Amino acid sequence: MRFTLKQLQVYLATAHTENLSLAAEKLALSQSAASDALKTLEHLAGIKLFDRIGKRLQLNEMGREIRPLVERLLEQAEELDHAMHRTSVSGGGLTLGATLSIGNYIGIKMLAAYRQQHPDNQVKLEVANTATIVEKVLNYDIDHGLIEGEVNHPDLIIEPWLQDELVIFCAPRSPLVGKLLTDEDLVKAPWILREQGSGTRQAFEFSLRGLMPRLTVNLELQHTEAIKRAVEAGMGLGCLSRITLEDAFRRGTLVPLDAPGRDFHRTLYTILHKAKYITPGVQAWIDLCASFRSSVTTHPVTPNHPENRG
Repeated sequence: MRFTLKQLQVYLATAHTENLSLAAEKLALSQSAASDALKTLEHLAGIKLFDRIGKRLQLNEMGREIRPLVERLLEQAEELDHAMHRTSVSGGGLTLGATLSIGNYIGIKMLAAYRQQHPDNQVKLEVANTATIVEKVLNYDIDHGLIEGEVNHPDLIIEPWLQDELVIFCAPRSPLVGKLLTDEDLVKAPWILREQGSGTRQAFEFSLRGLMPRLTVNLELQHTEAIKRAVEAGMGLGCLSRITLEDAFRRGTLVPLDAPGRDFHRTLYTILHKAKYITPGVQAWIDLCASFRSSVTTHPVTPNHPENRG
């Protein structure tokens, strides 16, 4: 073997950061040591792996081609190191990603179950919108993702997980309480919505297709709790996942509304990079997701479910 693991670590850190100084800092190396490692790797390979654009190093075609192989090799080397030093008998650390509705209302319960089964494993959960979680899975920053939006990407394994439902809601004093909403009602109302790039916004726009250009969107917010507070204050209507609203409906601080003829059902998905090396820890999490799907009261989604579009 002509190259070293350290050289591959420098290559991979540079691919993540697109900056040699940041890569060196991430690996606790001097910039000159990181630069020498990368130059030696390219010399041994007889190819350039990056295009130099000012201070930025961007992977070229060959650099992108070998990246999944390097990712797997370094993950396997890390797992070997863990095994040899007996730091974990059940699979090591785990970095997970979930969209806001899933992460804040389902993910914590699942994390508790995972930690109970694997108390020695370090687990990190990143909560963001669908676009961000997808990007981080593609960039190998997250081992496994749970998302609300529908995506298609050739490098991802995307599997249907749970069924969910969006619900339009208002403040208790709204004149719309108890009314069946028509398209005219939907167009006249001011709206408080999630931001573009979120799975909730994607599902909302699909459910109200044909009306979106006519809607009045007063606010776009990134957090479900902020949307709920704005609607409670009478600033407009909201539309979020039912799982984020159940407590507010029970307390009576928010009121669900019905819009006959509009389908607000959607699918939640799991995503995994096709080239991801599956450690025991990752496999244990995947198994837990499957077990959770079987245990929920809503019907689990199968690959042949008619909602699985595209």
